[in-house]
Amino acid sequence: MKKIILWVSALILTSGFMLTSCSKDDSNTGPGPEDEIEEQLKKMTLREKVGQMFYMRPEALDTSIHWKSADDLIKISTQEVTDKMKALNAKYPVGGIILYAWNIKDEPQLAKFVKQLKALNGSPLLCIDEEGGRISRIANNVNFNVKKYESTAAIGATGDPANAYECGHTIGTYLKGYGFDIDFAPVADVNTNPENIVIGNRAYSDDPAVAAPMVTNFLEGLQDAGVTGCVKHFPGHGDTKADTHFGYAQTMKTWSEMLGCEMITFKAGIAWGCQMIMTAHIGTPNVTGTEVPSTMSPLILQDKLRGELGYENIIITDAMEMGAITQQYSCADATIGSITAGVDIVLGPQNYVEAFEAVINAVERGTFSEERINQSVRRILKLKMK
Repeated sequence: MKKIILWVSALILTSGFMLTSCSKDDSNTGPGPEDEIEEQLKKMTLREKVGQMFYMRPEALDTSIHWKSADDLIKISTQEVTDKMKALNAKYPVGGIILYAWNIKDEPQLAKFVKQLKALNGSPLLCIDEEGGRISRIANNVNFNVKKYESTAAIGATGDPANAYECGHTIGTYLKGYGFDIDFAPVADVNTNPENIVIGNRAYSDDPAVAAPMVTNFLEGLQDAGVTGCVKHFPGHGDTKADTHFGYAQTMKTWSEMLGCEMITFKAGIAWGCQMIMTAHIGTPNVTGTEVPSTMSPLILQDKLRGELGYENIIITDAMEMGAITQQYSCADATIGSITAGVDIVLGPQNYVEAFEAVINAVERGTFSEERINQSVRRILKLKMK
């Protein structure tokens, strides 16, 4: 019954109805969360604020590590914090760390690594991709005895959102136990293109009416376990053919077509109250009139996501080291472009130092103001207070 109420509530909000509450006397209340956030902002240097806007893989904190592909990172297998990482992080305090499969060996190693990472300057939040299915860094590691799921598509095929809740709660429970704060899941893409090579069974369904309640119930399961979910990949990666990990991809849908499909799941997640939405590096030429990736499009992120859909929380990029970005833009230009477009957190640019300094320089040159940085940091600090 709880899940049915959750989905109905999301539909009510998505349909535009207003929910009201009884008035109350707040005259005796003390400082609220907003006041605490403003106090924190006043104490932070510009570098500390900028650092909160970057979520990086641990290898990024060691400038002596050079890599071109995941195969290189697998060979390196960074699984502990070194003195070099600590030294770099003292000057470039990172806001979050994402761990991949090669960063995780077994429970003792992970416990030690998590403790080291959380002790870094900036108190980074710890993130992971644990969708349930083939993208599951822990469940697919033979050294971990956790429940495994065939795929999110298999869960969607049951038609019962309670199964998505169970999956989210189970994953959230073990992630919380291992020290993770954020799970980059659920996938809200609607898998409408049978030639799609990157989403496929990572999506709950090719029907948004089926996918939407699965997305909200997975989020609820994570939240009840104490982990923040991230709805991805906006504005929808399910109708593409190419893989943005390796190069340019696009959807030819119009915004009207998206409203009748992809936006149904994203609007449900927004109505539920999702704290984080991840962008897709896909072009939407029939929406924007250009081939600019959505991650760097003010029209997609500000006009559509924030303006039309009313989303107020964190926007995070997909990994900026992906081919769809690196084949077209420098690290600095991509970082500045995404923040200008409305992003709050830049995930995994190829060169952390270059990206970080680009933002500092952009503020100093007046490309955008420190108040623009504050806008994002407020949302990030709000998440950290939850």
